[in-house]
Amino acid sequence: MLDTYPDNVKIVYKNFPLKNHKYAKKAAIAALAADRQGKFWEFHDLLFDHYKKPDVQKIKEIAQQLELDLKAFEKDMKNPEIGAKVQRDLKDGQKAGVRGTPTIFINGRRLKNRTLQGFQTLIDKELAKLKISEAKK
Repeated sequence: MLDTYPDNVKIVYKNFPLKNHKYAKKAAIAALAADRQGKFWEFHDLLFDHYKKPDVQKIKEIAQQLELDLKAFEKDMKNPEIGAKVQRDLKDGQKAGVRGTPTIFINGRRLKNRTLQGFQTLIDKELAKLKISEAKK
């Protein structure tokens, strides 16, 4: 979608660590700690590759694999600002009615049809609304 709509679409990622996943919150914090070193998406993707066994050891292995500054990473893992961001994301998701992951919103509207066509249809509808709104100005 970013390639199709380069000037109109951006991704905003919010954490929603599920309670039934023992290490979900720690994994979310780890990804944000990796983000401080410019490696959020790489860390995120490797975590999801190993989602059946995310634990403290796997988090450390991923950090090493990405050649993160491990001292800075471990310090950021304990940073209360990062933990607070994960909590804010979780509360935002709860307010929006998120019950599971992944949940996708486009301009605040939940995407139900998560096929390529579903994305395109909803994005096109939202862009059409913007054009109509701008034409009235």
